[in-house]
Amino acid sequence: MNKETKILVIVTIVLFMALGAVLGIKVYNKNKAGQGIKTEIKEVEESSQEEPQPQPEEKKEDIKIFKGNDRPIAFMIDNNVNAQPQSALNQAYLVYEIIVEGGETRLMALFKGVDVSGKDVTVGPIRSARHYFIDYALENDAIYAHLGQSPQAESYISNFNVSDINGQIYDTGKARTGTSLYWREKSKKAPHNAYTSIKSILEICQKKNYKTTSNKKSVLHYVAEEVKFAETAISASKINIPYGPNHTVQYVYDEASGRYTRFSKGKKQVDEQTGEDVTAKNIIVTFIRNTTLDDGEGKGRQDLDNFTNAKGYYITNGKAIKITCKKQNVGGQTQYVDEAGNEINVNDGNTWINICPIDSKVTFE
Repeated sequence: MNKETKILVIVTIVLFMALGAVLGIKVYNKNKAGQGIKTEIKEVEESSQEEPQPQPEEKKEDIKIFKGNDRPIAFMIDNNVNAQPQSALNQAYLVYEIIVEGGETRLMALFKGVDVSGKDVTVGPIRSARHYFIDYALENDAIYAHLGQSPQAESYISNFNVSDINGQIYDTGKARTGTSLYWREKSKKAPHNAYTSIKSILEICQKKNYKTTSNKKSVLHYVAEEVKFAETAISASKINIPYGPNHTVQYVYDEASGRYTRFSKGKKQVDEQTGEDVTAKNIIVTFIRNTTLDDGEGKGRQDLDNFTNAKGYYITNGKAIKITCKKQNVGGQTQYVDEAGNEINVNDGNTWINICPIDSKVTFE
């Protein structure tokens, strides 16, 4: 190869290298420019989006049966046949019925936010305290009104600092006067004739410096929308709850009102003051073991295995479902859950909780 040919080859190679370099720079600049455009577009798109607006809170209908911060008041109510009819049960938002000595039951009626600025509300007949009722008074943060007490209840009241009002201190033993706080009604015989009132209990609370407000949530999870079970749920137009050979409770459903009328010992229960039938919107049945206390007094007083996972039923609107009632300790609130373990929704209305013997043969019709 001569000298001229060598020079031509070298020039050609240099030109190709230069051309490659130019093309590479153009491709690089093009890609960089494209990326810049994409970034710019993305920034414009993001800046054009509206700021997310806070969503308004879902408006919940007010629950009527449990509202406000008035502290509940729990009254021990006599349920002996000689005490019936009782006064003001329909005005209670929650009533517990539990067995006591002699195969009888007593009631604990809880009231909250009752307006007594005008007419007072008479409650009774009032009977003595039993310690296992206090478990349920405490879980509702309730003032506990009674007339006398068992030795076990006296210990409970002292040990757990219960806001209790023992009517023995205030009982006149006579007919009601303008200043009576506890009194006796002549229409009934002792010990089934002691009465008090919501206004009287509030007056005593003021003297004893008991708080009359509470922020404790309801034991039951009330909902405003009507709770209705599936057609496959247990039919419950009539419920029979035997507490013993001499006492059976019945509830009969009225489809027109959506409520249950209550019967005790085969007799319809009515309100002493108004003559109205005693009714319930919701019924909870719990099976809990009871035993007779060996306290040396031979009165047959009972004890209750309250701290357990008890089987039971929730009944409303003519149907029933199986539930479990879980209570762990004194003051701890009972959890009422369905078979899937979910807390039950309870209709906005008054509830009777029937805590019956574990072997009670409850039936549905």
